[in-house]
Amino acid sequence: MTTEQKGDPNRLIEEQSPYLLQHAYNPVDWYSWSDEAFKKAKTEDKPVFLSIGYSTCHWCHVMERESFEDEEVAEILNRSFVAIKVDREERPDIDNIYMTVCQTLTGRGGWPLTVIMTPEKKPFFAGTYFPKEAGRGQPGLMDILIRVEQAWKKKRQPLLETSEEILSALERVNDTDKNDSASMEEMSGLAKEAFISFVANFDEDYGGFGTAPKFPTPHNLMFLLRYWKSTGEEKALEMVETTLDNMYRGGMYDHLGYGFARYSTDEKWLVPHFEKMLYDNALLAVTYLEAYQITDKEDYADIAREIFTYVLRDLTSPEGGFYSAEDADSEREEGKFYVWTPNEIKKILGNKQGEEFCQVYNITDEGNFEGKSIPNLIGTELDKSEVDKKFAAERKELFKAREKRVHPHKDDKILTSWNGLMIAALAIGARVLNDERYQQAAKEAAEFIWQNLRRDGNGRLLARYRNGEADYYGYVDDYAFFIWGLIELYETTFETEYLEKAAELNNDLIEYFWDKEQGGLYFYGYDSEELLTRPKEIYDGAIPSGNSVATLNLLRLAKLIGDTELEEKARQQFEYFGSRITNKPIASSYFLLSWLFAQNGGREIVIAGNREETVTEEMVQVLHQEFLPFTVSLLNTTQERKKLSELVPFAADQMKVDKRPTAYICENFACQKPVIDIEQFKERLQ
Repeated sequence: MTTEQKGDPNRLIEEQSPYLLQHAYNPVDWYSWSDEAFKKAKTEDKPVFLSIGYSTCHWCHVMERESFEDEEVAEILNRSFVAIKVDREERPDIDNIYMTVCQTLTGRGGWPLTVIMTPEKKPFFAGTYFPKEAGRGQPGLMDILIRVEQAWKKKRQPLLETSEEILSALERVNDTDKNDSASMEEMSGLAKEAFISFVANFDEDYGGFGTAPKFPTPHNLMFLLRYWKSTGEEKALEMVETTLDNMYRGGMYDHLGYGFARYSTDEKWLVPHFEKMLYDNALLAVTYLEAYQITDKEDYADIAREIFTYVLRDLTSPEGGFYSAEDADSEREEGKFYVWTPNEIKKILGNKQGEEFCQVYNITDEGNFEGKSIPNLIGTELDKSEVDKKFAAERKELFKAREKRVHPHKDDKILTSWNGLMIAALAIGARVLNDERYQQAAKEAAEFIWQNLRRDGNGRLLARYRNGEADYYGYVDDYAFFIWGLIELYETTFETEYLEKAAELNNDLIEYFWDKEQGGLYFYGYDSEELLTRPKEIYDGAIPSGNSVATLNLLRLAKLIGDTELEEKARQQFEYFGSRITNKPIASSYFLLSWLFAQNGGREIVIAGNREETVTEEMVQVLHQEFLPFTVSLLNTTQERKKLSELVPFAADQMKVDKRPTAYICENFACQKPVIDIEQFKERLQ
């Protein structure tokens, strides 16, 4: 998705962000977020117009076409404002703060995010998408700009007072008094409360929670799988399976090229918002893999494989990192790349096969999306394996034909945080599906991040890479998600270097982000640009919060390397954030997932033996096939023993018994008798 290149570009042409570059030929005199922009606003005594979005955002494109490419809008912005564009994926710190402002003021949020503020960065107006002229119950951007322009000149004091009130509200949102911390007993009931809320909000017909629009939010499903494991509550597993089955059958899943779109606009998962995000596909792959471990349903394994096929084919850079997203639009039309008519299908497949395909995949003359049809399997009685077998050749032909269409824009920046999620997913996929390709892809991506997205000298993680340039100090998500990926890589490969790197980055995370006074991890490090506030996020939105993921990392690393200080840090996380999630625990499901790990004690398994030994490999395979969310595992081999014992001293004493591969199982501060028999090992795991 690019703006037509007419005339001279504005200063955004110097940026790396694909989103900012999309606006480089707007007539608006855009600035990036910079000291230069705010200095100009102060010098010229102008308010700042801040627009935040991302390159694959459909409504961002709409607002650009209607307003930012318009000379009349550009004239007033250039005359009376300093206009700043921000890519939310490059600067989630800025987005986090001003999105909170928008949600506080309006009760909702989303992108594009529109904020007007003083030259001191204090906001007094916020909203999302606005059309150029008023319509459909929405004020027009022109009207808003004219009113602010006049008020700034003639009635500024009310705007300044509003900005101070907003700032006070923002500080209250981010402030948690140490006296408000939750006890561990109080935390115990929150997981059950969340489960009850999920049941109350569950769509019994199509799965998912609440009404349209429906988001996949895979971490909600991951929480429910762990709640089922912890309590035996069958309803939790039933809700996950119903949701996974229906999401796959809907048009939100790309049945020809694979991968999931960002969300569904209806309750049936039929009509998606067509953009595909790396993070959704990473977390959904994990969820389908875990459901496969529990149920042995091959359909779930196949869907995970298809997600990986899509990512490795379309979202993987030549250097090994993963791109961020693909657009909803092509040729300035939402979904155009993905939709079909019966005639198009029959022209490629022939009348007989085409008719059959249209019948099963719901391709009709009237269509289900603006006169055309999104392929879907809603209502079909065939299961996935039957459909795959029946239409494998036809889908390949249609995919080949679709490849000739104009493709949606690809956001080719590489984000450390989202790459961490996909590394975790591929590492889990490698061990659950026993596929070396996924392990190799995860290792290459981890190496790419390690070599290209760390600052020389201090090893500080960086957030974004594009065209050979890495920039922006990493945020809490970058550390938490990449550490997660490294832990999964260790438990897949049992190569100690990944555990070492995870522990090293976890130390850095605590150094740069930990609040030594009250606990909790700030969104950005103490060495980063200071913004209006320094928030600590615990809300698990489209993706889990950095604090939530970091809490589980702390618990797993504490068990893996025997560091009780990390366990204490996790306890402080529960105490600090517990009181903040009591009103709506359902909104912090990954944080509660971490709590379930702590509540279940965390089991450690050390296998002493070399990979070339059959029994060792069988023990590893059993570990990898079972759903063991409250277990960590180490492999003590001859090759890794020296490195492993330096990092994990207790593992050095856990050796083979009678020169045979041996498993040591410890939980709740007690170790069972060593196991050398594979059948006995399976029994002990249960």
